[in-house]
Amino acid sequence: MELVKPAFGLIFWMCISFGLILFILKKFAWSPILKMLNDRETSIQEALDSAERAKEEMKSLQAGNEKILMEARHERDQMLKDARDIREKMIAEAKTDAAKANEKMIKEARESIKNEKMAAITELKNQVGMLSLEIAEKVLKAELASDEKQKALVNNLLKEVNLN
Repeated sequence: MELVKPAFGLIFWMCISFGLILFILKKFAWSPILKMLNDRETSIQEALDSAERAKEEMKSLQAGNEKILMEARHERDQMLKDARDIREKMIAEAKTDAAKANEKMIKEARESIKNEKMAAITELKNQVGMLSLEIAEKVLKAELASDEKQKALVNNLLKEVNLN
């Protein structure tokens, strides 16, 4: 029962041992432990601050990225619009050039047809004239086969010439 009810000497020596251990711990262990805890607290606080800064930087980078993305989209839209405008302009120019070329070809074809028509008419007139001369020559040969007919024709022609 001595362990349950300790004696005065045991309590005295236990208090002195406890005080001595407390003094030794305070002198040699607590200051390094407290320093280590403070260092740990400081490093944790720095890590938290660093994480907060990184979070803010990420937000600013994300905002910057979105701004760059918006600018890139705007540029892409502008480039597409410019490309469409250029394409439409090229198509319009091609249509205009094709219409001009078509107009020129039609004009040249009409002139060619007109020239060929005139050439054909001239050739036809020449042939008609040649045929008329041949027919007239044959008719005159047939009509003027005798001397009497020739003299009568010359007299008629002379009368007509004098009258004019």
